[in-house]
Amino acid sequence: MREVELDVPLKEKWGEALVAVEPGESIHVFARLESVHEGILATAEVDAQYRGVCGRCLTDISAPVEVEFQELFAYPGQETSDLEVQDDHVDLETPVRDAIVLTLPFQPVCRPDCPGLDPATGEPMADGSGTEPRADLDPRWAALAEYTATDADGGRKP
Repeated sequence: MREVELDVPLKEKWGEALVAVEPGESIHVFARLESVHEGILATAEVDAQYRGVCGRCLTDISAPVEVEFQELFAYPGQETSDLEVQDDHVDLETPVRDAIVLTLPFQPVCRPDCPGLDPATGEPMADGSGTEPRADLDPRWAALAEYTATDADGGRKP
């Protein structure tokens, strides 16, 4: 068994949606490599930082991404895995990239209660403004709105 700890700078962008791990970002990998009957078992913990934009208000965001994975690198000629040992070495790039990219949020937000953009102005909605976005009322529904309206005491208007 061998334990390896690496800090590897990325040469290309990992991720294609609103967030990605950018080139030049350092990926920290702590891996344990164990010899087993079928090949080499790699168990790793990976830490990185992703950057991008909030899916609601389009502000810049950055957050850590931490993943763990375990992969079997089979000896050549065995059909137990898609990954193979090459010249007594294992290439961790593919499983590390796959683990990180699959962990990136599909719809990232700057915070869970992000109000997003104002539909009328396109500007980020102010925090605590107390105003809710008003929806333009379709005139065909005006009669129903009057029927369901309540007065200040919580009772229905006559």
